[in-house]
Amino acid sequence: MDDKTVGNLAEFGVRDRNLAGGKGANLGELVRAGFPVPPGFVVTTAAYRAVLGESGVGESLAALVEADAPGSEMRHLFSATRIPGQLRGDIAAAYAALGSGPVAVRSSATAEDLPGAAFAGQQDTYLNVVGESAVMQAVVDCWASLWTERAISYRRRQGIDPAGVAMAVVVQEMVQADTAGVMFSANPVTGERHEVVIDAGQGLGEAVVSGEVTPDRYVLDPTGALRSFSPGGNGMAAGSAGMDGVEATASGTAQSRPGLSQEQLAELVRLAVRAQDHFGCPQDVEWAIARGHVCLVQARPITALPPQPMPLNRFQRLVGPFFLEMFQVRPYPLDVSGWMQRGILAMLHGMAGSVGIAFPPLQNLLPEEDGVVVRLVPPVPKPTFRTLAAPYSLVRRAKRYNPARWTGDPRFSSFLADVDRLNRQEPRSMPWKGVVSHAEEAFATMRGITQLRISYLPGVLLSQLKLRLMLLLLGRRRLAPALIAGAQTRTSQANKALEELAAQVRSNPDLAGNVTRLNPDELLATLMQREEFADFYAAFKAFLAEYGHRETFSVVLSSSPTWSDAPEVVLGLVKSMTGQRPPAPDQTGDALEDLMRHPAMRVRWLRRRVMAAVESAKAGMAFREDSHFYATMVLPPLRRSLLDLGRRLTQAGVLAGPADVYHLRFEELDGIEDGDALSAADRERYRRTVGARAAKRRELEGIPLLEPSTLFPRPKGTKGALVTGTPASRGQAKGAVRIIRGPDEFGLLCSGEILVCPYTNPSWTPLFQRAAAVVVDLGGLGSHAAIVAREYGIPAVMGTGSGTRTLVDGQMVVVDGTAGMVSAA
Repeated sequence: MDDKTVGNLAEFGVRDRNLAGGKGANLGELVRAGFPVPPGFVVTTAAYRAVLGESGVGESLAALVEADAPGSEMRHLFSATRIPGQLRGDIAAAYAALGSGPVAVRSSATAEDLPGAAFAGQQDTYLNVVGESAVMQAVVDCWASLWTERAISYRRRQGIDPAGVAMAVVVQEMVQADTAGVMFSANPVTGERHEVVIDAGQGLGEAVVSGEVTPDRYVLDPTGALRSFSPGGNGMAAGSAGMDGVEATASGTAQSRPGLSQEQLAELVRLAVRAQDHFGCPQDVEWAIARGHVCLVQARPITALPPQPMPLNRFQRLVGPFFLEMFQVRPYPLDVSGWMQRGILAMLHGMAGSVGIAFPPLQNLLPEEDGVVVRLVPPVPKPTFRTLAAPYSLVRRAKRYNPARWTGDPRFSSFLADVDRLNRQEPRSMPWKGVVSHAEEAFATMRGITQLRISYLPGVLLSQLKLRLMLLLLGRRRLAPALIAGAQTRTSQANKALEELAAQVRSNPDLAGNVTRLNPDELLATLMQREEFADFYAAFKAFLAEYGHRETFSVVLSSSPTWSDAPEVVLGLVKSMTGQRPPAPDQTGDALEDLMRHPAMRVRWLRRRVMAAVESAKAGMAFREDSHFYATMVLPPLRRSLLDLGRRLTQAGVLAGPADVYHLRFEELDGIEDGDALSAADRERYRRTVGARAAKRRELEGIPLLEPSTLFPRPKGTKGALVTGTPASRGQAKGAVRIIRGPDEFGLLCSGEILVCPYTNPSWTPLFQRAAAVVVDLGGLGSHAAIVAREYGIPAVMGTGSGTRTLVDGQMVVVDGTAGMVSAA
């Protein structure tokens, strides 16, 4: 049937996508399954290709595609295209069999109505087409619409090769609908699989689909019971214009009662559920009702459908912010199977196991579909019989391992030696299996930090508890966060080093002008070329040599570049720090003065014990921060190994670029004997795997791994607040909002602005030296952002859940870090 040019809808099914296109194949499948579908026929992709070949348009089109020419030039090729005699006769006969009346002529591309790529509205549809000549022209126009700018851009984003696409055309008897719309067999916004959502408007469904009218919205359960109804508003209803198109008429005012009867709703729900069962996945279905009869005019998988909503228990809501702060970016398969499974989460498993806690397996924490992580499930660790001995184990380790002296532990020296050995090895000079082994050695090196954390974290925990108990007895419990914030860490040292770089900029007017005027990429090129900036560039390179292994996005992602990989990020930080910021209050000093004013602190032996507890807690905080800092030293050699494997697969024609290796799993890379000598079949297999996972990842782009609103409900008693969250660093500050969504925007923050961001990690903290206050979607009192905010004496509100969505750049607000509120100034 591959050479068939025209056929009735019933002649095609889901396996005929390459011939009938996505829309034609799905409609044909519905007809075969007995669904009510208007009669029609398909002008196949074989007809499209035949016309391109016979007219010579195909050769010219291929040249324009190769040259990446504008879509207008490609469409111009079709302006003089005429359908040849035999094909014209076949289309005319099929049209006559429909009664030669009004028809709908719809594009049906081969890369259309796919899971993850609906192509909704990207190609053209023509309604109320009447007459043989008009039908022929509509067919040609549909072919040409394969090359609209919007379709080309959409294909590019979806990673679809333009040379491989073709266009079929569906011609169906026109349904002169009284009511029409779209229905979803699952809720496309919430992901609820036990809801059917129906949008309905007067007249043809075109007004609903194109957004020209606000439709009535019905939410029903799978039995047809109505759960909610939202009336539509004023708009334009699409109706028949007689001979040549669609006429828009006013649809009227909103109605408070449902326009569809209970019987009609029940029938639509039945068809939606049946379509979902038939195709095996939730469906997006266009429907129409004419003279009381329901028919379906399109069905396709719902794209970008969120996972089924997940109820969280109290413990999951407690630990959820900690995990969500790490997983703001969706991990790649290689992140999950490599650095996470064998590195970071292996460390969490080890630490939990040391006190008899069973940590859930990785697939429970990060469930996948089609090889791609779809959601984050905050874990619920399970105690075991060994947990009964945990108090003894914790006290024993706390007495043996003092966090203030952890860098003297021989295991730390051994870890640094292993990192140095990894850095001196060059993956490019190794065979494939040698590079894989190099990555495995990086994972093994990470276990050194794991063992150190297992040994020393009990001392951190007990020192914190001791200090807080003392402060509680003194009635000064609220001082604990500020007292601990003064700990000296490698992160605070990095921030001071950045401030020194910024001071160099301020002292050199020529350099300062370039920093202000150029974007970070341009600035980096300038620094490398201009001799007069050599001293600053040398200092900058020295900074990267010392601190360049830091992560930019999250410590759990080896796919994200380090500071050395993305030096423009560090230059953005320096740029943000060149402005002058009013001196901030010394929260640690103020807290210490408050503590010393307590009458009990006049007792010398008690004062010594309390101050010793403060220093011990600060040492514990430093260990937590610094062990994180040193753990990231494993990232550069690991990334070199993995990206070298990607480079080899790119040279073999498997990947488009080395970074695409992250779409593969580590065990898949380990299973390759020699990436430089893959068979043609293996290369194609890996190409398909990478392509499918990349498409799934694009489909999920707008869906958070965990909806923040499930973790951060709006508290009561905050009337008038724009956003609310956890009070994390006391004080108030007024300023203009500056939303920074990622490291590539660091340079946008100006001195004295309110930093509003979705998450933070240690690489963000230099920004706090210039921000007047910090507002973060995620995190809590113990997060990096909260600690550093207290250290710098600026107000901070954590865990707002929606700050980056509610606030806008330039908006004047007041941040109350004591109350956990952001209000309009």
